[in-house]
Amino acid sequence: MAGQSHYTLPLPDFDKPARVLIVVAPYYRDIADALIAGARATLDAAGVTHDLVEVPGALEVPAAIALAHRQSNFDGFVALGCVIRGETTHYETVCNDSSRGLTLLGLSGACIGNGILTVETHAQAESRADPSGQNKGGGAAAAALHLMALSRRWGGETRGVGFRPAGQEFRMAGGDSEGPSRA
Repeated sequence: MAGQSHYTLPLPDFDKPARVLIVVAPYYRDIADALIAGARATLDAAGVTHDLVEVPGALEVPAAIALAHRQSNFDGFVALGCVIRGETTHYETVCNDSSRGLTLLGLSGACIGNGILTVETHAQAESRADPSGQNKGGGAAAAALHLMALSRRWGGETRGVGFRPAGQEFRMAGGDSEGPSRA
């Protein structure tokens, strides 16, 4: 509920350089600029370098992040934009599909902070985007940083499920003259 205080985790520290891509849909330029300012301030406070790209709308944000996740070397991503309810069901489609796309990318290993605002009015968006107010851009950047820290923390662990750990030999069932007996 608005107005209640909440706990905010301190920003993580990184022992190696980190790089974040901010992807923004600047359909409402004033809102986008405020979200970007909040995200940049948070990333700068954590000492993380960042790049910025713009896409036409909120539906293109997950696609741009997917491309960068596959083809680039970013450690994390900040998704920014704003969807304001209109007179048609397009609002639900854009909100649900952009959120679903970001969630699926996150579940596949991308470290994403979602700062795409979904609001009823422009005034609500202004309040949420304001870096000196609710600072949802900064919150999205912080979320990406925390996921990046977890990824680095657990990045060296492997469970060996479905893979042959390096330097170990396994006997295969049914090893006879028709095939290999070792993997």
